[in-house]
Amino acid sequence: MSKKDKEKIIKKKPEHDPVTSPKKTDRLKAEQDPENKSVPATTSSEKYILVNNKTYARELSRLQVELVKLQEWVRFKGLKVVVIFEGRDAAGKGGVIKRITESLNPRVCRVVALPSPTEREKTQWYFQRYVAHLPAGGEIVLFDRSWYNRAGVERVMGFCTDAEYAEFLRSVPEFERMLVRSGIILIKYWFSVSDHEQELRFQARLADPTKRWKLSPMDLQSRARWGEYSKAKDEMFSHTDIKQASWYVVNADNKLCARLNCIHHLLSMIPFEDLTPEPIVLPPRQKDQGYIRPPITDQTFVPELYKPLGSIDSQDD
Repeated sequence: MSKKDKEKIIKKKPEHDPVTSPKKTDRLKAEQDPENKSVPATTSSEKYILVNNKTYARELSRLQVELVKLQEWVRFKGLKVVVIFEGRDAAGKGGVIKRITESLNPRVCRVVALPSPTEREKTQWYFQRYVAHLPAGGEIVLFDRSWYNRAGVERVMGFCTDAEYAEFLRSVPEFERMLVRSGIILIKYWFSVSDHEQELRFQARLADPTKRWKLSPMDLQSRARWGEYSKAKDEMFSHTDIKQASWYVVNADNKLCARLNCIHHLLSMIPFEDLTPEPIVLPPRQKDQGYIRPPITDQTFVPELYKPLGSIDSQDD
């Protein structure tokens, strides 16, 4: 941590919190930057919060409010933001993306999760189909997997040649530097999960009919080729962890902590100000000018199979 960053940290006596250890300063609650209250503190080496379900819900709600402020700042300043989410299968990338987007405007923040390339796309420049989804001014794009497929699944499963793989490792640093020079804020996350935890999540997906679709043949191969994927990831990092676009690794063995840590870090990566408007006063409703609603029988309603408790007529009891 730089001297300048240390000077920004306010160190004060912690307030009592039943889920926070009160012993040392490295266990205090994270405090906000006094110079910009919309940017959470980034002193993870000195402070942390112990998380249970109640703490998670509280912190997630707080961070999602900050995400809305970030969204408005991105719109106001015309920023172009790209966030890449990569990592092991079942590492929790989708869960983090869902929590980021659920409070944001889909016209500002959108998710790109491309399927396997078509035969036509296979003949294009490798980065071409991803470039089409890059943001314009005032937009945030979250890539749920990205051009790094070539360094992972394509490399391990033999979907690309050795020459294509080598060219990718040569090209991607310059490609990303070009994106940054064009004004794009590029942030890359790798979600790391242990072999044991991944196994537990795979088993949970098998038992849950609403999540079974998440298990693809490629997911099963990732289990069988754990070591090969590990080597591919290490090789990818050695070529693409560049100064202009570093990799940030998220410890994802605990889903709740991974979500909070990733969102907190994302907010710290883009300085922003609070543009929350003044409270809005609703105008008075237009006065009744003799409007007569058409008969309800003229409209087709969705059958009301579900009704609020206590709304059933007495004769139906």
